[in-house]
Amino acid sequence: MIEKLQKQLQVGGWLVVAVLALSAVWLGQSIDQTSRTGNVGDIITVSGTGTVRAVPDIAVADLAISVEGSTAASAQTEANRRSKMAIDYLKKAGIDEKDIKTSGYNIYPQYDYADGRTRIRGYQVTQSITVKIRDMDTTNTILDKVVDAGVNQVNSLRFEIDEPDQLKSEARAKAIADADAKAQELKRQLGVRLGKIVGFSESGNAMPILYGRGGGAADIKVSAVPAPELPAGENEITINVTVTYQLR
Repeated sequence: MIEKLQKQLQVGGWLVVAVLALSAVWLGQSIDQTSRTGNVGDIITVSGTGTVRAVPDIAVADLAISVEGSTAASAQTEANRRSKMAIDYLKKAGIDEKDIKTSGYNIYPQYDYADGRTRIRGYQVTQSITVKIRDMDTTNTILDKVVDAGVNQVNSLRFEIDEPDQLKSEARAKAIADADAKAQELKRQLGVRLGKIVGFSESGNAMPILYGRGGGAADIKVSAVPAPELPAGENEITINVTVTYQLR
């Protein structure tokens, strides 16, 4: 009996030793993993802004042809006729075919309401066209003449920079330099050492100059009144960046 009890104690002791050994290995791995990853909270984040201004080099007009007909087919026929007239004029005015784009085409039933009843009186077809005008000195003339050629809505006109990537790159460089200057200032003020960059994000906007010359479905004879002056001014491209540094 005594010998059996001694054997049980011996086996139990080995089990305790084994459990303690496994715990030590797990704890050692956890400590080693922590030492390798470091404290992820030791970071500093700064932001920077860069702005570039430039004179627009293209005008972008949003035009539309809107007509009604007793049937959808008749409305489409008239809309197509006017659209062809307008596009033919734009090409003769020197607008490249690649700068004329259909941006929308819609057919809507038009209703009359009488005596508590609803009936379709006809259909409205609207074709929207976006036009890039590269010779900006001709903008006023083109907008006037295209109305005579069949367009009856000039919804908006905006002045843009055709290829803004280089300007965005310049604005980004300014924003990064601004963020770095702030990081160096914080480094001196806080007495810390900057390590590698561990995070970066960017946002930005390019604000075109917008003019509205809207109209309804009725014909608009823009050429009947003096064309307004449309100064192009300057566009502003702004890039905002956020940079996160690891502290050493």
